[in-house]
Amino acid sequence: MAKPIMAKATAVWLVDNTTLSFKQVAEFCGFHELEVQGIADGDVAAGVKGFDPVSNNQLTRDEIEAAEKDPKHKLKLKFYAAAVGEEKRRGPRYTPLSKRQDRPASILWLVKFHPELADAQISKLVGTTKPTIQALRERTHWNIANIQPIDPVALGLCKQTELDAAVQKANLKKAKEGGVMSDDERRKLVSTEQSLGVPEEPKMPAAIAGLETFTLSDDAPEPEEKLMDADSLFSLPDDKDAEPDEK
Repeated sequence: MAKPIMAKATAVWLVDNTTLSFKQVAEFCGFHELEVQGIADGDVAAGVKGFDPVSNNQLTRDEIEAAEKDPKHKLKLKFYAAAVGEEKRRGPRYTPLSKRQDRPASILWLVKFHPELADAQISKLVGTTKPTIQALRERTHWNIANIQPIDPVALGLCKQTELDAAVQKANLKKAKEGGVMSDDERRKLVSTEQSLGVPEEPKMPAAIAGLETFTLSDDAPEPEEKLMDADSLFSLPDDKDAEPDEK
């Protein structure tokens, strides 16, 4: 069920100006019945000015009167032809004025760390134009020397889930096209040997290349080791070799 615009302010107006039940107001505005009761008690939406749904073309007076007479009657939002499809508008999103100066930094971040994203995807994520994206890709932007790449999620220009979904969609599209992605694109679809078109072959480090020619052959004599006689370590000198005692 579609909700009215400024739902909380609309609920405040309905509570103050009609005899509708809390349940009827809650169902129409998309709130819990206890939250509407809190509005009536002044515990919720304190200081919120009521928003008249009749003068703003969201409800008719006849609809409100019918709901006041029948507690089971559910309020129906007035059909507004000009608003049809408005919630599904395509194209760049609206960016607040306070954050528009951060868009070049976020575009540069996306171009640098997610080159697989198409210009249309970047435009939809941060609300910019394709000429601006192209200028930052080619580093011909007038202020490129002063722009530092910043994550658009950190800047509040888009949500992490939206960025992940866009990257995943770009990766799937590239995979269907048979493209080979680099490590920077965070997805390795094929091995290095497949991407280069060469068979896999074990390689020897250059630092030890050529040392295999210096191995000993089977016929080469083994170096002799000088063995020490264990008895010679413990034998005492002969008496004739002993020095005479001094007198």
